[in-house]
This record gives sequence, C-alpha cells and structure tokens, in this order.
Amino acid sequence: MPRARAGRVPIRACRHLPPADILNGCHWGGEEADVDIDIRPLDIPERLGTPEAADFEAFVELTADVQESVWGHRRFAQEAAELLPEFRDDRYTGRQAFAAWKDERCIGRAEVLWERGEEARTAEISVGVAVDERGRGLGAELLARAEAHARSLGRDIVAGYSDVALANLDAPGPRLEAPDGTGSIPAGAVGASFALRHGYRLAQLERVSGLSVTGRLEEFRTLLSARLAAQGADSAAYRLTGWVDRAPEELLDTLAVAHASMATDPPFGAVIVDEEVWDAARVRAGEARALEAGRTTLVQAAIAPDGSVAAYTELSLPSNSTAAFQWDTIVLGPHRGHGLGMLLKLANLVHLGETTPDRTDIYTWNADENDHMLAINIALGFTLRGMSAEWQRD
Repeated sequence: MPRARAGRVPIRACRHLPPADILNGCHWGGEEADVDIDIRPLDIPERLGTPEAADFEAFVELTADVQESVWGHRRFAQEAAELLPEFRDDRYTGRQAFAAWKDERCIGRAEVLWERGEEARTAEISVGVAVDERGRGLGAELLARAEAHARSLGRDIVAGYSDVALANLDAPGPRLEAPDGTGSIPAGAVGASFALRHGYRLAQLERVSGLSVTGRLEEFRTLLSARLAAQGADSAAYRLTGWVDRAPEELLDTLAVAHASMATDPPFGAVIVDEEVWDAARVRAGEARALEAGRTTLVQAAIAPDGSVAAYTELSLPSNSTAAFQWDTIVLGPHRGHGLGMLLKLANLVHLGETTPDRTDIYTWNADENDHMLAINIALGFTLRGMSAEWQRD
C-alpha cells in the first residue's frame, strides 16, 4: 500500500513496510535499452494457473528473484496468490504494473502505487531487473515508464525504496547519512547509486530488524505477566483485547481512526506524504484481501475507558512461510505514556506462540529516528538485518 505519511516528531508508533524491491536490483547504465525488449502494461488475471495468468506469474517470479539478489533469501518476497488480491482490489490504492519481455522471458518489472484520496500528491514507484540483464539501461527505461504514468495521474512527487542487507551495510566507500537518526548506507549500493543518478534524494532510512521467537513462549508469558502486574492505575484503565483476521464490529469505526493515524503519525524524516482516508469499509476490505491472500492476521488492541481503540498492533502470517511480519503498531497521542506499546507487542507474541508455534522469526521495519519503538524492539530481542532507504523526487 502507499506509504502516506506526515510529521517528523519521534512519536510512539511504527509501521511494518511490506518488503519492496523499489529501485532495488537496478544498475544504471549509459547504454541504450535492448531494442528487442518489449515493455508493456501487465494484464491482471481473474485467477491463477490459467494461460491468462502466465504473464502475471512470471512478473511475480522476477520480483522474487530481485528480492533474493538483494537479501540472499526469498523470505521478503510474496507469491502470486498473495499479490493477486492486492492487484484486483484498487478501490483505495491504485496500482499499475509494467513488465519487460525478451524472448518471452520477463526480465524487468516496474510498478506504480498511489493513494486515491482527492488531495493525494505522491506516487510510489518500484523497479527491478533480472541480474543477468543489468547494466544496459533497462532499469532507466522502466523507471521512465513508471514516472510517466505517475505524471499522467497528476502526481508531482514520486517515491521509492532500496534495500541494503546487513552483509553489505559496511561496504567501503562514501556513505549516505539519514536525514534524521544516526544510520547510514553505502552510497555505492546498487539501489542507492541508481536513485542518485536519476535525481532522487534520500528522505529517510529505516532499520530492518528480525526477532527469533522459537522456544520463547514461556519467556514472553512471564514478561507479559510482569508487565500487567506492574501497571499503574492509569494503565489498568485500558482493556486489552485480541482477535484473528476480523475486528469486532463495535471497534471498526475507532479502529479506522487509528489506521488513518498510522498513515500520518510515525516519524518520516524528510518524506513528503499523503494522508489516507479510512472508514469501517476500508478496514473490512483490507481484512478480506489478507484472507484471500492466505495470510493470517493477529491483532492486539488497547481499548480506552470510552470504548474506543487507543492502540493496536498487528502480526501478519503468510501461509507459505515460517516467518511473521510486524505490521502496524501505534498508540494514539492522547493515550501515550502508559507503556501500551510494549504491552500490546508482548500480548501478540504470546498469542503467536499459542496459536502458531511453528513460526520462527518476526521481521519489522522502523524509521531510524523512531527511538521509542526501536527501544521496545531491542528490549524484545530484535536485531539489525539491514537498512531500507526511502527516496523522493519532486
């Protein structure tokens, strides 16, 4: 989904950023793109496993290849069955994909995502090229195609992400410092050099962190019990509740308010962002897409004395993996200072261990300047796995 964001004050919120290959896997080259390469819009099939779905499935496979070339694994890549619902439901997030073909092989991909709000100004672009086809200008050609589509939508700000795995984070040479926070990445990293050569500026760095949860259920139970026992009167006024996949009907409206705040409250460095318009219908639409994609979603929420959602956290569990992904975590402004963030994360870790003990790791993305949420994650045992850079061009 587009990362519509605003605000720069480090506050108590974080958001998982679904793994993106935006600007990853592209080597900028001065040569012309191969004249035998055909770049065309990607057709979205009704269902998978049909002749009509072959192009979409090849596009998704290339996306996974690009992810693997960056991270050395495919844990952050999504399968076609996970992505198809996202492509087919464009009521809230617009999406246009392009694929580059050479001898019937998909060798390049580009994608444009945008929030459909009337005031939205930004579009998010992703580009990836097969390893053996890099350095010939195809990445630049795909980027130009995606930027042209963004302009046709009236978007005057384009954004993208690039990733650097931990193994390459300390590569020698000049470095790019985070606009806020203390992190940095090598300026010569593949995605970084591509973005810089095409006029993008570094707007924010995010830490990619991982947590091993194997065999830790009793530890998390003990920590949660101690946390609950230490609650003060103010904290005890909040009621904790959890659910799987679908929120209780009575919480939908205030949960939608919390989702909208998730789009604007976390720190965003120098990122220019859009707001997201959320209501109960949009919450239900997101739940439906996740279920169709085969993902299980574990949610814990803190309910204020007036019955509204004061905070929530989500874990997303793909069906084809032993990993889980920390999605949204937010404590709304009026309810901060009561330790709800740590409490909710511990409650969800216990829920995870009790319901799906086969999950081995959790991954999350946090702004490098989000000291509060990073401190919670470090206390839980998350360790650095890499960095993700957000780029923008006005």
